[in-house]
This record gives sequence, C-alpha cells and structure tokens, in this order.
Amino acid sequence: MLTDDESGTRVADFLPANKLGDPLIDQLNLRHRLQAFYRELSTGESRKLLVLKALLEDSRLLVCDNPFDGLDPDAVAAISSAFEHAIQRGVAVVLLLSNRSDIPAWVTCFGYVEDGVLAVLNTASREQALIELGERVAESSQVQPGIPDDAIALAHYDAPFIAELTHCTVRYGGRPVIHDLSFNIAPLQHTLVTGENGAGKSTLLGLITGDCPQCFSNDVTVFGHRRGTGESVWDIKRHLGLVSNDLHRRYTVRCDVLAAVCSGFHDSIGLYDPISDFQTRLGREWLAAVGMEAKASLPFHSLSYGEQRLVLIARAMVKSPLLLVLDEPTQGLDEVNRDRILSFLTTIETRRHSTLLFVSHRQDEHLPLFRQHLHLKLTL
Repeated sequence: MLTDDESGTRVADFLPANKLGDPLIDQLNLRHRLQAFYRELSTGESRKLLVLKALLEDSRLLVCDNPFDGLDPDAVAAISSAFEHAIQRGVAVVLLLSNRSDIPAWVTCFGYVEDGVLAVLNTASREQALIELGERVAESSQVQPGIPDDAIALAHYDAPFIAELTHCTVRYGGRPVIHDLSFNIAPLQHTLVTGENGAGKSTLLGLITGDCPQCFSNDVTVFGHRRGTGESVWDIKRHLGLVSNDLHRRYTVRCDVLAAVCSGFHDSIGLYDPISDFQTRLGREWLAAVGMEAKASLPFHSLSYGEQRLVLIARAMVKSPLLLVLDEPTQGLDEVNRDRILSFLTTIETRRHSTLLFVSHRQDEHLPLFRQHLHLKLTL
C-alpha cells in the first residue's frame, strides 16, 4: 500500500543525472515521461526505460532477455540501432531471443539452448546459421479441445454488439491516455488493436473488462449491460476470457498447473470452488493443446515465464468465452509455442463461437481473420 505522497520512483531518477539530455531518450520517445512515476508506465514504456538505463550507464556487457517483446516497431528499430552503436563503442551485447524473426541484422554470432545445453553454431555465414536454427525448431501437432456444456451458444446471444464504447476519455494525473474514443465490436468481428507504447491499448481493454475503474464514468456497454447500471461483475466475467501482463503479475497464489487452468471456469486467481470431472477433462485437454500436459501437477510458480503464459492462455480459453481478450499473449513465448497459439486463433475463428480482441505489436501476428483494426496514437 502506498500513500498519496509515496508514488514511487520517477522515470528521470532511473537515469544518470548527467545523461538526461541524451538524444537516445528522444529516440525512444520517453522525453515526455521523465517526470512520470515508473508504475504509471505501460509495459512497453517500462521495458524501454530499463534498456535505456543500461545503455546510458555505459555498461561494458549488456545481457538482454527478449528486449524487443512488447515494443512498437519504431521502438524496436531505435533500440536495435542503439545496441549496434554500443557494439561499435566496444560494448558486448548478448541477446536472448525466443523468435528467429527478432534477430537483428547486425548479429554475427549464434547459439541455441536446448534442455539446458548451449550449442554454439560455428557456421561460415549468417544465412547458414539461420538455416541451422530453423532445423532445430521442432514441429508439433495440435490438439483440438472440447467446448464446455454450459458455454452460451452465439445463436442465443441477442445483443447487437459484444462491446460498445461511446466518446470515452480516460485520464491519469491530468494526462489523457484515451480521448473521445468510440468503438464497437460485433459478434465474430475479430479485432486487432495496435499502437505506440503508452497509447492506451491496455487501458482500452480495461474499459471493456472492468479493470479500468473509469469504465463507470464513461459510456461503456459489454454483453448488452451498460457499465454502472447495476450489472453483476459475474454477468460480465462468465462470458469473458482474459490474458494480459497485469493478470500474469497478479497470479501469485500457490496452486498446481491444472488448478490454474481450471480457475478459468470460475474467473478466479487460484481455485476455491469444486469443478466437475468434465471440467477437469477439459482442463487437461487444454494443457495438452498448449503442450503442458506433462506438467499438470507441478506448482504454477515453478514454471518459466513462457510456460506460465501458456497456462494462462489455456485458462482463458478453457470456458470458450464469448469474448476472448488477448493483450500481447505471445510475449515471452518461443516461436514454436507462438505459432501454436496463433494457430489456435484460426481454430477459434472456425468454431464461430468466441470473438477475439487481440493486442499485438508484431507485424507477423496481423492475421487475415481480423475483420477490424484499431490503431491508437499516443496522446501527449
């Protein structure tokens, strides 16, 4: 708990005082956020800040774990260029990347980690190294899980829209994050949301899911219920599946992997209510679908970040919700599992049950199934 006068650390205080005029701050579009507090930053902005901090502190060795995850294309280009310039100054840069498509053109040495063993690729050229990396990426078959018996059939849904936002404005500390936004999602109108870091993508999702309290001071209708008119939160949640960085951070209870997946039936963090044998079977089917069936009895927090993300994706999908909200769901996943999740989206489209609301910065995730594209711009 923080009191009003303990808002945390300001962005400027993360950086060397003698480097606050450095042009790299402008290249990463963080100049206007220097006086903001760290916990006010979006996921992408916080990632940019930590990379910026390392670069400005003149470190001789930079080890970066998926530094481009969650960043808009301009930020990716700027950070990649900053790394390249650092290498020219004699800095050693080691990138730990989950996807071959994230490898910058300036990388000259390659390795591959499998089962805890690092293999250094001694190839004559970059092209040969990429070919060898491709040969090491395993293909996986896809499981098709069932649908719960109590899932509402789309034919029985009588509202014209899944979600309706009319002239919505959200401000934090006097700063507009979203300004006068009107936006609708019809049933099966799968929607892609893109935009710069800090442009309000997660805030937009929060207006729909109810995680942004300002949804009650705006004109927001979800599943035919106007926010703030006496609707039950469970009337909303039982038709909603969610994967987000915020949910991932908040999933701190101690439970096993299967319980984490089955908690999706009750929209809880942890499992506190009994589940049926049929729900248990569906939970195991979804674990098999994301390649995690062998870890069903392990503690959720014993898994790696990417494995936890796969479990949370299964948790969101297990009840076949009317609206599946996926806020950068593939963040932290290797390319095999990322391709697996993207193929599930095509499966969901084929089933004609859930409507997708998908946030992504990656151009290779802009799938043809998205019938609507909303691009948010940064409001300064």
